[in-house]
Amino acid sequence: MKPKILIRFDDIAENMNWKMFDKVEILLNEKNIKPVLGVIPNNKDPDLLKYPKKDNFWKKINDLKDNGWEIAMHGYDHLYTTKTYKKDYFKHGGRSEFFGNSLPKQIEKIKSGLEIFLSKKINIRVFFAPNHTYDENTFLALKKSGIFQVIDGYGIAPFVKKEIKFIPQLFYKLYTLPIGVQSTQIHLNYWNENDFENFKIFLNKNTNNFITYDEALNEINNTFIMKFVNKIIEILLRLKRLFNRN
Repeated sequence: MKPKILIRFDDIAENMNWKMFDKVEILLNEKNIKPVLGVIPNNKDPDLLKYPKKDNFWKKINDLKDNGWEIAMHGYDHLYTTKTYKKDYFKHGGRSEFFGNSLPKQIEKIKSGLEIFLSKKINIRVFFAPNHTYDENTFLALKKSGIFQVIDGYGIAPFVKKEIKFIPQLFYKLYTLPIGVQSTQIHLNYWNENDFENFKIFLNKNTNNFITYDEALNEINNTFIMKFVNKIIEILLRLKRLFNRN
């Protein structure tokens, strides 16, 4: 059984490293790979605002959507306002845009983001939070806002939990397990030419393993055996992160 890889890009916003994005777009189009773009609808992150702004940003996103790229909602404004102390749902730790906020506040943020997307003629069905940090209210807010799909979590196959379809996201680097379905986490804003060359090698090495978002959804596996395997992976990664993050 070969691995199946979904390419996921984080922190896509009006202000970002567009020079690198354009190079990656050409490369993916050449290989007919359809990734997921995690778009920040109302970016206020001061670190991201330092990058050049793309004036026709929403036209670009719509063009990519029409080309088969999946547009996901990646938070609302990308501002971290709380600390998790590893009490977030996936025990990632670090700071968060959503964790610790009230249910009404989280609903407000998600619905405000969806309104921006709708005003740009983009329908959103999938979400992933900045820094992988959620709490129970986040999932309730998503469902109350009509979103039942999340790209995050532990495992080697998509699964359903809390009425939400989860596609696992395990590693921060371009690393794949020999089996299972997994999604990457790529931050183009921090890439240099060496990162780009490594990405080309990664694509060439896994040419026949890339899948679309819809294909990933078709791999949902809620069998007892898969739940057990996913739990083992969760325990191992949580132990690793226990000593790495606050």
